[in-house]
Amino acid sequence: MGSGFIDELLQHREDIVFLSQQHMMLVALSGGLAILIGIPLGIWLSRPRQRRLAEGLMQVLNIGTTIPTLAVLALSMSLLGIGSRPAIFALCIATLLPIVRNTYTGLVGVPAYLKEAADGMGMSARQILLRVELPNALFVIFAGIRTALTINVGTVPLAFLIGGGGLGELIFTGIDLNEMSMLLAGAIPTALLAVLVDIGVAGIAMVVISKGVDPLRAAR
Repeated sequence: MGSGFIDELLQHREDIVFLSQQHMMLVALSGGLAILIGIPLGIWLSRPRQRRLAEGLMQVLNIGTTIPTLAVLALSMSLLGIGSRPAIFALCIATLLPIVRNTYTGLVGVPAYLKEAADGMGMSARQILLRVELPNALFVIFAGIRTALTINVGTVPLAFLIGGGGLGELIFTGIDLNEMSMLLAGAIPTALLAVLVDIGVAGIAMVVISKGVDPLRAAR
C-alpha cells in the first residue's frame, strides 16, 4: 500500500520538479525584495530621530499580515493584473513585517555602553552602525529573516490562484479533482522546501554571525 502511494506521487514527478522551481523563484524574488526593503527600513527606524515613527509604521506594515493573504493577492491582482508580478508584490508585502521589526528591535537592543565606547574611540555614526550595532544585532535580524522566508514558502501556493504558478497548482487542482495524490504531490514538497529554506538561512547565519554575539553558540 505504501509503495502504491509512492508510485502515485511519482506519477507527478515532472510537475513537482517544474513547479518547485517556479515556487522557489517566487520565494527568492519576493523574499529577496522584502529583505532589500526591510533591513534598510529597520535601520532607518532605529535611528534616534526616527524612533518616534517606528511603532506607527510597524502598524501600517502589520496590515500586510493582518489582512488575509488571499485578499492581499486579490488587491495586488486588481492593480497589476494576473501572473507572477502581482504575486511577488503581494508576497513581499506579507513578508516585510518580521524583517523590519527584527532589524529595528535588534539594533535598538544593542547595549548603550558598546556604542558609547565606540564613540569614545572616535568612530563616526556610520562606523558605529557598521562595526558595532549591525554585528551585535545580526542574530535577531536573521531570526526575522528565517521567520519571514519560512512563512513565505508556505504562502506561495496561493499565488496559483492569480496565475503566479508554483506548487499551489498541484494542491488546488488536487482539491478540485478530489485527488489526494496530486494534492500531496504539492503539499509535501512545499513543506520540505520550507524546512530546507529554514535550515539554509540558519546555516548562513552560523557563518555570518560571530560566535561571541550568537547566544546559541556563546553558551557552549
